[in-house]
Amino acid sequence: MDFKIDNRLGDVFYNEPMKNHTSFKVGGNADILVMPKDEDSLIEILKLLKEKDIKYYVLGNSTNVIVKDNGFDGVIIKLKDRLNDLSVDGNIIYAGAGASMKDLSEFACGNSLEGLEFAHGIPGSVGGAIVMNAGAYDGETKFVVSKVRLLNSDLEIIEKPVEEMNFGYRHSLVQEEDLIVLGAYYKLKPGDKKIIKAKYEEFDKRRADKQPLELPSAGSTFKRPEGYFAGKLIDDSGLRGFTHKGAGISEKHCGFVVNKDNASASDILETIEIVQKVVKDNFGVELKREVKIIGE
Repeated sequence: MDFKIDNRLGDVFYNEPMKNHTSFKVGGNADILVMPKDEDSLIEILKLLKEKDIKYYVLGNSTNVIVKDNGFDGVIIKLKDRLNDLSVDGNIIYAGAGASMKDLSEFACGNSLEGLEFAHGIPGSVGGAIVMNAGAYDGETKFVVSKVRLLNSDLEIIEKPVEEMNFGYRHSLVQEEDLIVLGAYYKLKPGDKKIIKAKYEEFDKRRADKQPLELPSAGSTFKRPEGYFAGKLIDDSGLRGFTHKGAGISEKHCGFVVNKDNASASDILETIEIVQKVVKDNFGVELKREVKIIGE
């Protein structure tokens, strides 16, 4: 690609292997990967890309994506550790899109505010959590967010109250419109630091006991089908521990497709397709991916 981004706008990497940036540890090269310096830099980069009609994709912590083996023909904008400011005003916390959910949860605890304990073990960023209405252990993003700061297609900063975010199961307005999450306001309740910490540590232990955190993955690979649990359908199909090339199904939790042995993106995508076919053949249930796929 005959295009350069001024490194005064952030850290810029050319022909960058995406396997170094995704939780699955797979993926070919992006023509350009840029980590914007701040919000203004992000907007400036987007203006340039729109003027040149260059394809781009915005990532947070890259924990819910698979980049295909042929990479991405365009610009990946990664917000992890950028736009990651955290501030508090009474019982309201503002978190930038690049802040990790773990840091946000611990910041809330440090300010004696409860409600984000469920989020401590979620590996993604605030932006990703808004996009997917991330949740765990009966907690959901939509229950604690009061307002979201967004960048619209005209690169204008707008704010949407939670009522206008169309939050649903692993869904939000961001998936319907050309929007980029800049940050979110969380409305929490006063609590006791020790109780809050004990609660998220309990959730973390339950995750470690039940999920294959030792292997590269994107968390739960499939959405929960109505009336069923994806992991149980996969287990009942005899696929616990199933291996396909370098990828496979976790022994610990059948809802996780994992990178078992230096898998390629194709290995993982083929494994997903095999699981979907077997479950459909056995139970007539269509498993839909939770993980996003980008690239050529």
